[in-house]
Amino acid sequence: MKLKLCVSLLAVLLLSAVSPYAQENAPKVDVFAGYSYVQANPGVTGVDSFHLHGGNASVGYNLTSWLGGVADFGGYTNGNVLNTQTSGTFSTYLFGPRVSYRHDARITPFGQVLFGAVHANAAALGTPNTQNAFAMTAGGGVDYRLLDHFAIRPFQAEYLMTRFGEGTLGTRTQNNLRVSTGFFFRF
Repeated sequence: MKLKLCVSLLAVLLLSAVSPYAQENAPKVDVFAGYSYVQANPGVTGVDSFHLHGGNASVGYNLTSWLGGVADFGGYTNGNVLNTQTSGTFSTYLFGPRVSYRHDARITPFGQVLFGAVHANAAALGTPNTQNAFAMTAGGGVDYRLLDHFAIRPFQAEYLMTRFGEGTLGTRTQNNLRVSTGFFFRF
């Protein structure tokens, strides 16, 4: 099963790489900005999962028509900004590769795996201290080109793994979901 999946993915990448459309119309740089939602599952005893709303921005550089690198930055809050005792904030700083399938003139599906860091204040974690931790995302989305240099991203969905410390339990994995939508410019 895994071998079939790997062979299929390789075939898609090779077809995308040799497609005349892909070679001619892949932007060298794209800049994304949009709304982002995180379903945070802290896994800390006594702290239920919670919702964070905010935004993320990314800059992508396409090495080929199908392979590029991405720098992604996000900022989130639980919405209770005025009450600093319970206001949770969360920031991500992620970098990694993106694979795009550019076979259609308007629609470009993509997948990416990003690695980096996450910062959360004490209220976001239900702990007495702010923390910085390892973070990773894996997922993808679809871009829809409206004009030559302007496109929208109707959806992007990713698994977001964080590794915050949980008091006496030590560092543990938190399994989160991140969903984004927005627009981007293609250069």
